[in-house]
Amino acid sequence: MLFDHNSCYQALVTHDPRFDGVLFVGVTTTGVYCRPVCPARTPRRDRCRFFANAAAAENAGFRPCLRCRPELAPGNAIIDSANRIASSAAQRIEAGALNEAGIDDLAAEFGVSSRQLRRVVKRELGVTPTEFAQTQRLLLAKHLLTDSALPVIEIAFASGFSSVRQFNALFRERYGLSPTALRRSQNSQSTNGTLTIELNYRPPMAWTLLLQFLADRAIPGVELVEASRYWRAVKIGQSGDQSVGQSTGWINIERSERENALRVEVSISLARRLTPLLARVKNLFDLNAHPQLIEAWLGRHERLREIVKRQSGLRLPGAFDGFEMAMRAVLGQQISVAAARTIAGRITEAFGEPIETPKPKLNRVSVSAARLARAGVADLTRLGLTGKRAECLVALARTVAEGEVRLEPGVDVEATIERLKQLPGIGDWTAQYIAMRAMRWPDAFLHSDLGVRKALGETSSKRILEIAESWRPWRAYALMHLWNSLGQMQKQ
Repeated sequence: MLFDHNSCYQALVTHDPRFDGVLFVGVTTTGVYCRPVCPARTPRRDRCRFFANAAAAENAGFRPCLRCRPELAPGNAIIDSANRIASSAAQRIEAGALNEAGIDDLAAEFGVSSRQLRRVVKRELGVTPTEFAQTQRLLLAKHLLTDSALPVIEIAFASGFSSVRQFNALFRERYGLSPTALRRSQNSQSTNGTLTIELNYRPPMAWTLLLQFLADRAIPGVELVEASRYWRAVKIGQSGDQSVGQSTGWINIERSERENALRVEVSISLARRLTPLLARVKNLFDLNAHPQLIEAWLGRHERLREIVKRQSGLRLPGAFDGFEMAMRAVLGQQISVAAARTIAGRITEAFGEPIETPKPKLNRVSVSAARLARAGVADLTRLGLTGKRAECLVALARTVAEGEVRLEPGVDVEATIERLKQLPGIGDWTAQYIAMRAMRWPDAFLHSDLGVRKALGETSSKRILEIAESWRPWRAYALMHLWNSLGQMQKQ
């Protein structure tokens, strides 16, 4: 733990929302663990044990509170961990990495042995990767049992379990009751062909600004923003995964009537891909951010103090699909936002897979890297790209399709940036932008950006880098504040 017992207990007594998802408290007299914002009566100090994550609490024998529901707690951003490998591995596990592959495959992603990965994760999180994965699956299952009418067998697979028998056994072992017993004690919603999940975040959130950013860059046919809602057509999964395979469907996201949460409506066809799907939603809307911590840090600096104060809750928009976002970044080079959207729409119309959704304008899933890699430069130039831009896009698609780079959170950011810059037509600006959004790197910074120069009143990129040095490790958030301070988001 990063906090001493007294600090943790003070957070519990005051129900401090800044610590929601950062720590959990196990109450020795009840055997239950809670969030620090739990409305239940505060236990005595000597009856409390504090944990850095839900998995550690469950590993110590505590079961989740039915009032504050630990499965609803916000997560943590990758920068929040003292050890990047452990944090990256945790983020990959939360996205379902161990549902589709083994610990050896996950360790290989980080260039370490499975033994080394187990040791690092155990040291930083207090549990093994397998124990961490089991807790994530159980908490999602508990969420679905409580808030949906999805059949228990479907909940088992949607949560990442390989069998219903395994699900029932672990649920009984950890929580002391069967899944069906928990289901009977709750009022479940009707599915009506959809699932509804609520995802918590730490306040504040500048929802309107975030939604406007996404609306300006929404790819026609794939994304739609209307009436304060974000709609998206989805294709998710690995074609080689025989147990689950690829799934298509749609999602609809809006602010929940419940405070500090987003309501995510998911077509039932995506139920078995729910774990990676929700991870992508969290990345897109930056739900794991600690805005008060970030703003307190940036607000210490004279250049940002008033800007941050005026724009409290500004988030760092991520990416639902890393390749899609990188493609959009390449298309946006040296042209307007509107022009880039138009060309992205043409590419989607030509190469994206058709899909039916409740919205007629939402009729294509985003083009995959593998599909675009097979397209010729001539095919793309006919859609309005310059020859050099088309060559860049095809090279990027091939690099991603062949697995040379992964454009997702948890990767080696520095190495990925350098590999991207080796591709024709991708310079530091584009590579940093991709790192900021697709890789969710909060310290990415576009020091040569025209909007940054205008906002700071500086012309020297070297001088801007010097100024921004003290903003680490939150330079990407500083960038968003600077862009927004101009009255419009940067054209990209």
